[in-house]
Amino acid sequence: MSNKKIYPRNQLVEIVHQAQADGKIVVTTNGCFDVLHVGHLRYLQAAQSLGDLLVVGINSDDSVRALKGENRPLVPADERAEMLAGLACVDYVTVFPELDPIDLLSSIKPNIHVKGGDYTIDRVIEREAVESNGGTVIVGLNVPGKSTTDLIETIRERYSSSAI
Repeated sequence: MSNKKIYPRNQLVEIVHQAQADGKIVVTTNGCFDVLHVGHLRYLQAAQSLGDLLVVGINSDDSVRALKGENRPLVPADERAEMLAGLACVDYVTVFPELDPIDLLSSIKPNIHVKGGDYTIDRVIEREAVESNGGTVIVGLNVPGKSTTDLIETIRERYSSSAI
């Protein structure tokens, strides 16, 4: 990975821990980020505003398939990482192979972990991993009507065989 914002987990952990030692507040979020859209951008900008550095963990292609089905992802992990790294609000990106970000967050130990508005605090499975390391979980950052699923459905409706 040649992008200066994209790192494997072990290198990213060192970078993040040094930033925290320097007094920086590290914010993390995670997701598939398949077909980047304005909802993602607004969510990531809001997340970044909560601290000094925003670290985005993205699911690997295999974990996206396991979570979303055989037809996903539409965009491969290296391209999703590159797109996210191109955003000014994102400081670092890493790809994780697990179905959930618990191991990643246990390693990074973020000050703040953010989830979208479709989550409630009791549904955040990584909450214990974040809080046990002194971090805080924030839920509710969301842009209604702006999701990859909504976008894919719009494409299906507009370009189905009957619409062509």
